Amino acid sequence: MSSTDMPARSDAPFPDDQNPTELAWQQADHDVFVATSRGEFAGFVTVDESTHIVHDSHSRRIGSYSSLAAARQALVDATRPPSRGRERLRRRILARRR
Repeated sequence: MSSTDMPARSDAPFPDDQNPTELAWQQADHDVFVATSRGEFAGFVTVDESTHIVHDSHSRRIGSYSSLAAARQALVDATRPPSRGRERLRRRILARRR
C-alpha cells in the first residue's frame, strides 16, 4: 500500500471484494481525497481550511467534519447497506406520508 492509499477501516477483517463497506482511498490533490469501493467511485472528501466536506458518489454533500478520519467514516456509514430494521422503518415512514 502506498503512502496515499488509506483504508477506510483498518480493523475490517475482509478484503475489499468481500466487504462492501470497505473503501480504498487515494489522495488526488493536497485537499482532495477520493474513495472507491470494488473499483467504483464511492465519493470524496475536500479540505477547506480545517473543515472536511464529504460528498457521495453523486457529488451530493453528506456533511462537514473537523477531521479527515471523521469525514472518511461518514462516507463509510453513508455507503453501508441499510439494515433490515432500518429498511422496515424507512418503509413505514414512507407509507405514513402517502
